[in-house]
Amino acid sequence: MIDLHTHLLPGVDDGSKSVSQSVRVLRMFADKGVTAVCLTPHMTVSRADAGVPPAWDSVLGELAAAAPRGVALHRGVEMMLDRPLTEAAASRRFTLNGSRYLLVEFPRLITETAVLNALTQVARLGLVPVLAHPERYSCCTPEIVSQWKGATGALMQVDATTIITPRTRGERARQLLAHGLADILAADNHGDDRCLATAWEALAERGRRQAELLLVENPRAILDDGPTEGVGPVRLKESLLNRIKTLLDSSP
Repeated sequence: MIDLHTHLLPGVDDGSKSVSQSVRVLRMFADKGVTAVCLTPHMTVSRADAGVPPAWDSVLGELAAAAPRGVALHRGVEMMLDRPLTEAAASRRFTLNGSRYLLVEFPRLITETAVLNALTQVARLGLVPVLAHPERYSCCTPEIVSQWKGATGALMQVDATTIITPRTRGERARQLLAHGLADILAADNHGDDRCLATAWEALAERGRRQAELLLVENPRAILDDGPTEGVGPVRLKESLLNRIKTLLDSSP
């Protein structure tokens, strides 16, 4: 499995705070079958004109020297589109492994039209927007996401652990899967225990081919700057959804 959204570059954002914390997570990833990750610290368009902070290069060297074998480290950012993407922010220095794919996010209270306009601007600058965790946004519906994808060529990165959470965000994530609108899954690990293995376990029995595309093949295509493949609809097992409902009903 390949995870393209992690906050494991230590000490640079709200993710992992130390090399040792990141190494612990990478060892857990390796044990669960993750073979490559993209380190995607938070960046904003308004800060991108200054380029990649030199401290990021230094700490990456420290992490690479201590990281376990078997998990390849790649670079990128999670670009907050706090204003329209500029040519400087569209640099391959910020994309996933220097590809044409740019991981982007928005403030939580964003409108569907604002998302469409921003994704359109990314595409006009020659990049493919990969929208991180679209299920976080209240405007996210299968119909709206279909419009975003159709108009801009954007890809949707659904959070791997959210697909089994019982509340509204989890319901949105499962709707995207059920309508074949998710393109990749990622853990969005911040130095904690979130891992792609959760999604593999939830999906593989009902949709092994979809799991392979979401967790292996499409992420690899992005790292290689190649084309991704459409992922067919997949629904989680009813027994799993019943367990989620039970957890929700029994929560305080």
